[in-house]
Amino acid sequence: MSDRSRLVRRTLLAAGLLLVLALPFYLDGFWLLLGVLIMAAAIGAIGLNLLVGTAGQLSLAHAFFLAVGAYSYCWFAGDSGPAGGGITLTGLHLPSLLAAVLAVATAGFAGLLFSPIAGRVRGLYLGLASLALVFVGQHLLFNLSSVTGGYNGRRVPALAVAGFELTGNDPQLTVLGVPFGDRERQWYVALVCVVVAYLFARNVLTGRPGRALALMRDNETAAAVVGVPVHRYKAAAFVLSSMYAGAAGVLLAQALQRVVPDYFGLALSVDYLAMVVIGGLGSVAGSVLGAAFVTGLPTLLTHYSDHLSFLAEPGSSGVDPAVAARLVFGAAMAVVILMEPGGLVTLSRRLRFPLRKAGGAAPAQPPQTAARASAPAPHDIASP
Repeated sequence: MSDRSRLVRRTLLAAGLLLVLALPFYLDGFWLLLGVLIMAAAIGAIGLNLLVGTAGQLSLAHAFFLAVGAYSYCWFAGDSGPAGGGITLTGLHLPSLLAAVLAVATAGFAGLLFSPIAGRVRGLYLGLASLALVFVGQHLLFNLSSVTGGYNGRRVPALAVAGFELTGNDPQLTVLGVPFGDRERQWYVALVCVVVAYLFARNVLTGRPGRALALMRDNETAAAVVGVPVHRYKAAAFVLSSMYAGAAGVLLAQALQRVVPDYFGLALSVDYLAMVVIGGLGSVAGSVLGAAFVTGLPTLLTHYSDHLSFLAEPGSSGVDPAVAARLVFGAAMAVVILMEPGGLVTLSRRLRFPLRKAGGAAPAQPPQTAARASAPAPHDIASP
């Protein structure tokens, strides 16, 4: 990449960051909530893409780990007391930031308990094994009512530091004449979390672990030959993905302000799988694009359904916004698989550089030379 290209790229990144930082001063509550939901989904999608796209391990259990993160936070940070309907909730009433860290760690621990299976099973068999976690999780969420609140769910305590709520309304705050309530504060908390998650995942992919996971995905035998501990790397990928899901669950709970078991079903796992496929397998940026597409589309269709005559009322026999979104997701996945395997991220790169091929590309290497140049050396992959 030339110095001019780097300068242009850094300028665009800086301008985009300034725009994102300024948006809460101009957007209303609906758009701020949508942005927080997209950023929370992006974190979960990055974690799943590390597992599916980079490590090559199919998982349908992402909804389970999201639920572990969300409900663990509510239990660690929440109070004990009656919740109505004959249910008495329990909670440890820990500081909310500590509760958030413990919730992410709990999701990682749940992934660690499943990692012996993830380390020895792959492909469709791993997908079916992980699917069992969703059904087990649904049973626990509905029946461990003292922890989860049962069918009615549980209220989510706001993140706070020294009495100042980072995701709530207390105390009242005004910045440049704009009241900063819960949605504005959630926006900035989610933005910091998604930037940290994005940068950490990029470092994983560009470092030794990412190269090892990619080689393991393509050829486990070759990875073992050059010294990659395959079972350990598979288990580590599953734990890391679970922790990303736990962090996404905490942010999602903050945005929804109440968690209910029905939300964390199989449909949520399928949505996350659609995010990584549509966005681009193995791409961190693709995870963000896929999360924006899959999360934003049904919300926007519902919001503007009164202006879209082809959509029926929710619950009717016609095509309502939820059904329309599912149809679009299915069509998008089919198009990606058949015509653009790189997903939205590859499509966006082609749109950004439409004349790249015509503008003096470097001469192509012979196939054997190119293969040798791109192949990582064994000592770059193997664990020390």
